[in-house]
Amino acid sequence: MINERISPNANQPEAPSKLVPFPGTAPIKHKTGFAKYWLIAGLLALLIAAIAAATWWAFGERSSVHYVTASVAKGAVIRAVTATGTVNPELTIIVGAAVSGIIQDLYCDYNTQVKKGQVCAKIDPRPYQTVVDQNSANLAVEKAQLQKDKASLTYAKLALDRAANLLPSHAISQDAYDNAKSAYDQALAQITFDEATIQQRQASLDAAQVNLDYADIVSPVDGTVVSRNVTMGQTVASSFQTPTLFLIATDLAKMQVDANVSESDVGGIKPGNKATFTVDAYPKRTFEGTVNQVRQSPQTVQNVVTYDIVISVDNSDLMLMPGMTAASRIVVDQRNDVIRVPNQALRYVPKGLPGAAQSGQAQIWVLRDGKPAPIPVTTGLDDDNFTEIASGDVKPGDLVVTAEQLAAANKAVTPRLGL
Repeated sequence: MINERISPNANQPEAPSKLVPFPGTAPIKHKTGFAKYWLIAGLLALLIAAIAAATWWAFGERSSVHYVTASVAKGAVIRAVTATGTVNPELTIIVGAAVSGIIQDLYCDYNTQVKKGQVCAKIDPRPYQTVVDQNSANLAVEKAQLQKDKASLTYAKLALDRAANLLPSHAISQDAYDNAKSAYDQALAQITFDEATIQQRQASLDAAQVNLDYADIVSPVDGTVVSRNVTMGQTVASSFQTPTLFLIATDLAKMQVDANVSESDVGGIKPGNKATFTVDAYPKRTFEGTVNQVRQSPQTVQNVVTYDIVISVDNSDLMLMPGMTAASRIVVDQRNDVIRVPNQALRYVPKGLPGAAQSGQAQIWVLRDGKPAPIPVTTGLDDDNFTEIASGDVKPGDLVVTAEQLAAANKAVTPRLGL
């Protein structure tokens, strides 16, 4: 209500003032309790609608799921270790020089087929031939001296016998006899000394002859020259370290692969294990071999420990060459004609199906009447692709589930690891 004062006109007599009511807005009364009820009812309606939509979506999605399956079958499960190695001859001979000198002649080159005792190179023999001639001359001098001393011994013997015959008749003195006896003894000792000197000169001659023979570089085995590290006219110094002149492979028809296997994989490898490998030169061919030796000597490079596994290979066709890089696969264990399933089947867990929670035992899901059913199994040997089923209600021909595929979205759901 607003009070308003009304002024009287000038021509009219003044009248007393009065109050006139002015229309206004009615006061608002807040109904807080009624609005709260409507808000709670709206939220409940939204929640029910969301639950209904989620339920419809879940059942609609499940009804559109298709299962990716694989057929259970019998086959081989092979566990193998992969390693990289180098192709080498089984036995490589290092041919060096025992004496120093200048290479005078070369008779062998790369890929030369050599026989045992064949001369491959020749060092200038003149310095060593000179030593041989000198020692031979010294030996001849000693032999001549021996003949001279033998003649002196013969004369000393005659003089002693003559003195012995004259001494009883006192024709010579005792001193003359003693001198004759001493001369004979000295002549006899000289013969012994000459014989020892001849042996010494003979030994010196033999040593000089050995050095002269070393001037001929010969092959110690039958084989093939795979490396030549010397040229004609080159000076070879063998004073402190024997230089390598040739590398000779005994038999290129028998090769070996020296594979470097890490310490985590070497425990399962034993001599006799089968192995296969490939080389870059023949990518479409797989070579077969057998583990011949597991060497105990470790090789450490940047704190990585590896062991040398020797794989023997038949190279009758001479396709393999020394130094080739081989990608090896060594079979550690193998099971033939066993029930096997893909490894993805053991990692797959259906989404939203009852019974999907796994226990500690391994299980797979097999389609039964179009629906996946859990089958507890006991696993055996496994490899990169398959796992052996040692026991369980699984038989060849069953369809084991490996993944899910949504028909509407046309996408596959990758296997999830069950916990």
